[in-house]
Amino acid sequence: MENIQSTQATESMQNVVDELENSPLLADILGNALSQCELFHVKLQKEGLLRGLVGPRDMGILWERHILNSAAVVPFIRETISGSKSKRVADVGSGGGFPGLVLAACLPESDVTLIEPMERRVTWLQECVALMGLKNVTIFHGRSDEVIEKIKSHEINAFDAVTCRAVAPMTKLAGWTIPLLREHGRLVALKGKSAQAEIEKAAKMIRKAGGVKPRVLEAPVAPGLQPTTVVIVDKA
Repeated sequence: MENIQSTQATESMQNVVDELENSPLLADILGNALSQCELFHVKLQKEGLLRGLVGPRDMGILWERHILNSAAVVPFIRETISGSKSKRVADVGSGGGFPGLVLAACLPESDVTLIEPMERRVTWLQECVALMGLKNVTIFHGRSDEVIEKIKSHEINAFDAVTCRAVAPMTKLAGWTIPLLREHGRLVALKGKSAQAEIEKAAKMIRKAGGVKPRVLEAPVAPGLQPTTVVIVDKA
């Protein structure tokens, strides 16, 4: 009986209408990436809750909380990779695809590597990449320290920019992300209200990992929508 009720509740949540569905804001923010992000949004609506990638409270605000929240960091990444020939971006702990899949859709000229250790989430990412027709994405099934070792052994090149969202506090994140960066590369981490306290607590770890000038910025999304809090750290 409980399983039946749970299934019915899940199906009910899947039918919740997103607050921003058909809003002109979507085209304004996402531009040419809108059609790909619409496919992603539909898949999230149908499967995201069942597969544990989003919560029940997210179902009516998937556009704002997950997709547009991710897109808010695009200007920071675009600025970082603008002078690079390789335009290499890594997304650590990609999970449901935030912000990595959205970045790849918005920045088709970039080369985006999604780093994800959990097999079931790797499967999800593979499905989304195929569905969205993304040709600029590589999925690495493993941890960031494995990628760092590949960079140290010159198997692969370091990245121009690294992103992450809801992965870990900065005390841990510094060592998982900054060593992935090339000289003068940039970490762009989506964070919450505790961002300033996090970077203060992690100051020693950030320096040890080669990071400089950690700062907290607000990335506007659109009028009337919650801005995204971003931690920026440069690689020395």
